[in-house]
This record gives sequence, structure tokens and C-alpha cells, in this order.
Amino acid sequence: MGLIKQPVAEQREFKTERIDADLVVVGGGLAGTCCAITAARAGIRVALVQDRPVLGGNASSEVRLWTLGATAHMGNNNRWAREGGVIDEILVENLYRNPEGNAVILDTILLEKVCAEKNITLLLNTAALEVSKSAADRIASVRAFNSQNATMYELHAPLFCDASGDGVVGFLAGAAFRMGAEPRDEFGEGFAPDEAYGHLLGHTIYFFTKDVGRPVRFVPPAYALDDITKIPRYGQFNAHRQGAHLWWIEYGGRLDTVHDTEPIKWELWKVVYGVWNHIKNSGEFPEADTLALEWVGLIPGKRESRRFEGAYMLRQQDIIEQREHADVVAHGGWSIDLHPADGVYSARPGCDQWHAKGVYGIPYRCTYSRDIANLFLAGRILSASHVAFGSTRVMATLAACGQAVGMAAALCTRDSLRSGDLSASPRIEQLQRELMRAGQFVPGHRLDDPDDLARQATITASSSLRLAELPVDGPPLRLERSWAQLLPVQAAPMPKVSFVVDVAAATTLQVELRTSSKLGNFTPDVTLASERIDAEPGDGQRISVDFKVEIDQSRYVFVCLMANEHIAVRTSQRRISGLASLVHRRDQEPPNDIGVETFEFWTPMRRPDGRNLAMRIDPPIELFRPEQATSGVTRPTDAPNAWVADPNDDAPTLTLRWPEPQEIRRIELSFDTDFEHPLESVFWNHPENVVPFCVRHYRIRDASGRCVAECTDNHQTHNTIVLDPPAETDQLTIELPATHGGTPPSLFDVRCYADV
Repeated sequence: MGLIKQPVAEQREFKTERIDADLVVVGGGLAGTCCAITAARAGIRVALVQDRPVLGGNASSEVRLWTLGATAHMGNNNRWAREGGVIDEILVENLYRNPEGNAVILDTILLEKVCAEKNITLLLNTAALEVSKSAADRIASVRAFNSQNATMYELHAPLFCDASGDGVVGFLAGAAFRMGAEPRDEFGEGFAPDEAYGHLLGHTIYFFTKDVGRPVRFVPPAYALDDITKIPRYGQFNAHRQGAHLWWIEYGGRLDTVHDTEPIKWELWKVVYGVWNHIKNSGEFPEADTLALEWVGLIPGKRESRRFEGAYMLRQQDIIEQREHADVVAHGGWSIDLHPADGVYSARPGCDQWHAKGVYGIPYRCTYSRDIANLFLAGRILSASHVAFGSTRVMATLAACGQAVGMAAALCTRDSLRSGDLSASPRIEQLQRELMRAGQFVPGHRLDDPDDLARQATITASSSLRLAELPVDGPPLRLERSWAQLLPVQAAPMPKVSFVVDVAAATTLQVELRTSSKLGNFTPDVTLASERIDAEPGDGQRISVDFKVEIDQSRYVFVCLMANEHIAVRTSQRRISGLASLVHRRDQEPPNDIGVETFEFWTPMRRPDGRNLAMRIDPPIELFRPEQATSGVTRPTDAPNAWVADPNDDAPTLTLRWPEPQEIRRIELSFDTDFEHPLESVFWNHPENVVPFCVRHYRIRDASGRCVAECTDNHQTHNTIVLDPPAETDQLTIELPATHGGTPPSLFDVRCYADV
């Protein structure tokens, strides 16, 4: 560019650009990002406006909190509960590229996913400043400013989504919102906090260190906290804990968490540098001598500020009682996780967490404003009480809600509807169907897809798993705690089971058969039968149990070997989709008056541990048949919901046959990427970069044997295959030569369509 000379002027204005879209999404955290990607893939034009230089919000390299949701680090009873759809795609990709959990790599994945969508206009470093309305209940446009390019943007659309965290669009548009906790009597929530506990969750700033291999000194800034004993729990600090493990360096719950963010940030910096000064210079941590302070967050990670009022406000009872909603569009499962408002300066524990017995549904009515007809709510401003917010606020849950909003916006655009118009039947069923097509898990629903040609096919397979045995080829597991094998069984007499045990001294082993009081839950709160078996000393003994129980309907049961220090049970190296072993970790024992249930936690071990218990089953379990690949559910719930090949099948195939030729343009396949695994996005070393259950190599052949599609290195859950030209055939055969971990190949879902 050549020389620019302009004469003096009385006043100038910033360069202004107008952008027209079908949906404007303000906020590029995981909720806003998943919303924008979903809407763009559904065919509408999206403007995604993010006031930071990267996407991801609290998951980004600017904050560095791991992404979690219903799986809760595998610490509760929510089996196979990881969120599906776009957030699953992102987390599985992050595992593949970034098992070490580098937040910068996650930044690149999020940016790549958004930039791949031609229907998205991405505006980074751009802050929404002003809202214009065409009517009292309608937003016409949003003005946003980018300080990096000194440009003002005028963003026009019929629909808007506020995923900004603090609800800047909803606030400026005048939508009803709340800050702080509702009193106990408003919704009858027993866990509603009192004034002593406080009504808001605060912010956190993390820090990271590295060992440079030589002594490093640290001179604290003048503003660092000078007396570490002002932090009642200062004894919990050490030289090894850093990053998100110090989530409880929290402050601001007694302040305005919107307008006081800057003083909150300064107080958190004061604490962080004071903590590091204590670790480096107190003399109590000689192991810190060679540690250097590598990174301190520049912006705080926010937990809570405004919550906006939708057509319905989720509350404690919806979570604990797992209430069913006709308009459910997403699921949650994190604990109700509240923190004392005094944060790091509180003498109380850093959090109080209470779980439900299983996952709960989040209704569509929580995702749009009750006041502004064209405003969707995504992210932590979701319509929920303070108590319910304690569970919904985690990022993977909010990402699933963001996907629901993105799909809803696409349907509203297509049919010229307002957000609330989708709430009632039959439109809500259409939204649920489109979400399940895109991989979303909708509790209590199966995909009933009238356009799916696979539903019209006869499905056969080269083999199917008949679960008669899990071979004895793993290390022994001493029953220092109670262990269980989780098995899917059908409505029939419970099969006989047997285990191989090593017995150190004469003892009596108690074996229990349990199930869940609610179908689809994995809390073993109902005991169906119990047997006591006398055992003499000796290794390699087989013990058999016949519970003589009639199973009422297809469901999962727990065969529990209760704790016995004299016994070790043999394990199996064989991993199979829909099976897991669990250990009794602890019990949830809440106070009597808070409306939360008492129950036991039985949870799996993380890989490479977590082997199944070696056992024989008579008669074999036959719930892995080929028709399960069209069950409409793409994860284990009350059944495995997957076709699984026999482990001895050297060439596993699934074949679809039609009575007459079909024109097939698109095929959808869903594989097992272990929805049990949380896939924490950052600061967490995963043992592998691909899930061992996942099919690595597949081919699809038509009736003539011609290969119409092949993938040799798949690692994703959901694969979409577009055939160009389309296949004209009365048969498709899906070959699954290999998985990543040598497990028997499995397929949760196959769908075929005549359109793209």
C-alpha cells in the first residue's frame, strides 16, 4: 500500500462492514462453536462472533480447563455417557492428534473445524457492543467491534444465539435474567445455598510450571499475596499440583461476576503469584528448586454470572429425579456442583457435589428466551436455577445444548419460525430426529427415520457374538473392594455364571445379582438375588452361581463379587463393546434435608486397566445380533445396541439386502469410540490416541462386489460416505477387517439415504 494522507477532520468513524446471515452466534466457546458448526452443516449461513483470538472459551489455551460433561472423569454411575455429535467429533479428533492434552493443539482443531464450514463467517477478536431491535420482542441486528482491524461490524439476521457467557446480547436486548441463587422455597430445591455459603460461583486462574533441570529462583511481584495463611487450605499446595488440579483457586463469588471481573482477576493473580512464592521460597518444597513458572492465565475462567429465563427453568428435581421432558434435546450428568462464594479464602471444602443416579434430559424450552422471540440461549446462560446450573454449566454438556440450538435455528430458518414454535409436537419430534441423525444422544429416544433405506433392508452378518465366555488370560484381581461384571441380559431366566478365583484362606464369598431401579441407569440399587459360596484354599478354582432369577425385560445387570481379602478373581484381556467391569468406590451420603439420594458408586477403571472379569455364561448372551445396527441408539443404554462380530470371525461383514434395487447416495456409519471414556481435552495424558474398540478399516461393496467406499485409517465415531455417482444396487456389504485394538469389530448404526 502506498502513502495515505488525509487532511484534518472534525471527527471520523470506524470502518463499518455489514454482514447478513441466517443466524448470528455471539460467543465462540464450545457451546457457540458447536452451535455454529451444526447450523452451518444443516445448510444455513452463520456469523460466529468471538471476542477472543481463539475459540473454545474455558477450554482454550487462554484458560486451559479440560472439557467434561456427563462422564465426570468416570467418577459416577453414568455409563457410556459422553456427549455425542459435534463435541464428540472434536474430542475424538483431539485424542487422535493430542493425547497429551496441549491446549494450543486444541485451539487449532477448533479453528480448523470452523474454517472447514463454508457457511460460517468467523469474526475473532470481535466484541458485541450494541443491539438494535425491530420490535419489543425481536432483535434486528448486533453491532460488534474488532480492535485488531479497527472495524465495526453490523450483523443482521432473523435469528440470534447468545453464547457469550455473560449474556451480552440478551442483556442488551432486555431479556429477563437472574444472578445469584434462588431461595429454597421458589422451586423447592433442598440444595439451595444460604447466605453463609453464598449465591455465586467465582472465577479461577491457572498456572503451569516446568522442570528446567537447574536451580531457578523466583522473585515475586509486589502485588503477590504476602501471607499464605490467609488461604485456609494452604496446606494443600505442593510443587506437583498445577493447572486445573487447582480449580479451587477461586475468587469473586461475593462480587458482581460481570462488572467486577477485572478486580477479581487481579485478586487471582495476587493469589497465584503468592502461592508460587510460597512453593519456591518457603523452604518447604526443595523439589521445586529446578521448577520454573512457565505460564499464568491472563484472563480468568468464569463459572457463573447471568442466567437467562427461558420458557422453562431447569431445577434440582429435574436432575435428581431424572424427570422426563417431551422436548428433551440434550443430556447432562455432571454432579450438582456448587462452590462456597468465598472461594480460595473459604475454610469450607472447595465444592459440594451431589449426583443423580443416572443422566438427565435437558428440554428445548431451556434454550431460548421467553421474552425475545428470535433469541436462543447457549452456554452457561442456559435457563436453569442456580442449583441446576451447578450441573449444566460444564462445557461438554453446554456443547450438546449448543448443537441443539444450531439444529433448531436451521429448522426455524427453513420454515420461517420463531424459536418457541419448535417446542410442541410434531416439530419437536422433527428436531429430535435431526439431532439424532447428527449423532446427538437424546435420552429415552430412538431414531425413527422414515428416510433411512436401511430400515427396509434384511440385515444379516457373517457372524454375531454369542457371549459364552470371557477367557482367563488377564492378571488376578484381589477383592480388596467389591467388583462387578456389567452384563446385558434379555427377558428370560438369568444365565448361570462362573468365575475363576485364587483363594488364600478358607472363606465365604458373597455373590450378588443387582440391577438398577430405573431402566437405562447404571446404579445397582436393586438386589435381585444373593448367594454365599464356601471356598477352600487353592488357585484356579472355578466357582459357579445360578441365581434362579427371571429377568423382567432386557436390561443390564451387575454380577457382584463382594469384597473379600482372601480371594482374587481372574480377569480377561478381551474387550467387547457394551461390557465393563466396575469397582465399588464409595457411597453418596447426603444430609437428609437437601433432596438428594443415598446410593453407591460403582465405576470402571481407566485403560489400560479396566479388564473384564473372566467368566463363563450359560446359556450365552445373544444381544449383539446384526439388527442391532439399526436399533436407532448409538451407545449402550438398556442394551448394547450394537452388532458385534464373533471374535473368531476372520472376515466380519454386515450385509443389507433389499427386494429391489435402491439408489443410494449417502451412507452413515457409527462406530464405537467408547462413550465411557471422558476424553478430557487438555492437561490429561490419555493412554492411546485412538480408541481400541473403534473400527480402523472398512469397505463397502455393492451387489456385484464392486468396492464403492473404503477407509483404511478411521478413528472417528461417525462417518458420512457420499457416493458419487450413487450406487444402484439391491445389496450393500460392509466389511470390517480391523479395529485399532484387536477387539471384535462392532457397528452401532448403519443408515442409507437416497439424498445427500
